[in-house]
Amino acid sequence: MYVRIVSMLVASSVALAVGPSAPAQQGRSPKAARELEEALSGRVASEPVDCIRESARMRVIDDSTILFRDRGVVYLQQPRAACRGLSKGMSLIRNSTGATRLCSGDISSVVEMSSGFGSSTCVYSEFIPYKKIG
Repeated sequence: MYVRIVSMLVASSVALAVGPSAPAQQGRSPKAARELEEALSGRVASEPVDCIRESARMRVIDDSTILFRDRGVVYLQQPRAACRGLSKGMSLIRNSTGATRLCSGDISSVVEMSSGFGSSTCVYSEFIPYKKIG
């Protein structure tokens, strides 16, 4: 499932319902583990990077694992805390505007677009690039 990142400025009058988040290193379901293995098959991890282009295509594996694809490289993102609700089809809303890159430390909110209510926030960690072997 691919999800489009939407940029927006969070006004002080908007309050999102945010609950406690599960640890980022929680166990994966067998389905999520298979999806991640398939997505990274034939690739090798490189040194982590702090930022990637905002235009990278995003794929949600589970609430604790997001993949970004840009120019043939797959970037593994495991937010510092799980993005509760993301794997259930909710959307990520960036809490900044004007940025052209996603960076470690950036914060996004997980929001149900039809109601506008949020379920959690995500703080990005470093992005681990996976490049094709050979």
